[in-house]
Amino acid sequence: MARRRRGLPVNGVLLLDKPQGASSNHALQRARRLFQAQKAGHTGTLDPMATGLLPVCFGEATKFSSYLLEADKVYRTRIQLGVVTDTGDAEGEVVERQAVPVLKEADIEAVLTRFRGEIEQVPPMYSALKHQGRKLYELAREGKTVERAARRVTVYDARLLAHDGDAFTLEVRCSKGTYIRTLAEDIGRALGCGAHITALRRLKTGPFDASEMVAFEGLDAQPGQAELEARLLPVDVLVAHLPSLELDAEAVSRLRHGQSAFVSPGAMAPGETTRLYHDGIFLGLGVVRVAGEIAPRRLLSTAPADSV
Repeated sequence: MARRRRGLPVNGVLLLDKPQGASSNHALQRARRLFQAQKAGHTGTLDPMATGLLPVCFGEATKFSSYLLEADKVYRTRIQLGVVTDTGDAEGEVVERQAVPVLKEADIEAVLTRFRGEIEQVPPMYSALKHQGRKLYELAREGKTVERAARRVTVYDARLLAHDGDAFTLEVRCSKGTYIRTLAEDIGRALGCGAHITALRRLKTGPFDASEMVAFEGLDAQPGQAELEARLLPVDVLVAHLPSLELDAEAVSRLRHGQSAFVSPGAMAPGETTRLYHDGIFLGLGVVRVAGEIAPRRLLSTAPADSV
């Protein structure tokens, strides 16, 4: 007999404003308990020190969370010059202090130009990347350091927002996999005095931005389950960038039985992924096999089309 999953079948996307001091997993589990959800996952880790946008996927939305993992991000960070820590942020131990030269904004801008575009980063030891099956931060806490291969990432923009003596604020728009702590350290090194971050806030992930976030205080204030679930975005917001296709009942039936369905030939090319709908209800994703033929790729198990 299959084991019954505990909790409610909640489906949707919560744009959570992660509080400072909580790990991403702690925030995820708190949200899951609050919504009494059977299943939940987040899309891109934030350090405990960091705040801001943490999309949490409930239920069927977890099937499509990988699309946000690949998304570009926007961060705002405060960079303290003259002090280097072992973690690259204010929570680490100070390992070096250097005199900070007198810098004008033009001096900082000149260095920032070197960090815009495609760059190489060496991932920090205090990260969740694994080495021989162990997370790097576990090794770092044991005082160990291992070689890490440099990775290519893209910084689309690094905009100077404010400069106050030995600290400044940046807004960074970057590709997935970019470490803002490492970027700050590299900029500090280029300025000749070292640096670490004292604040980090994620403002945007893919199509979602800070204006849509909700904090735990707002969620805790909701009177009941219906009001909580009203704060969720629909599952298909995660794949809204893909083309869509409306299906008839026969096509839906075939797809739900794992068979290809025949549709009117359109502009989609073989191999292209498309959103699938029936009577305006999202069913999941299909892939174009040949012109006029769609195969199931990832379908919702809760779609009303089960009864078609």
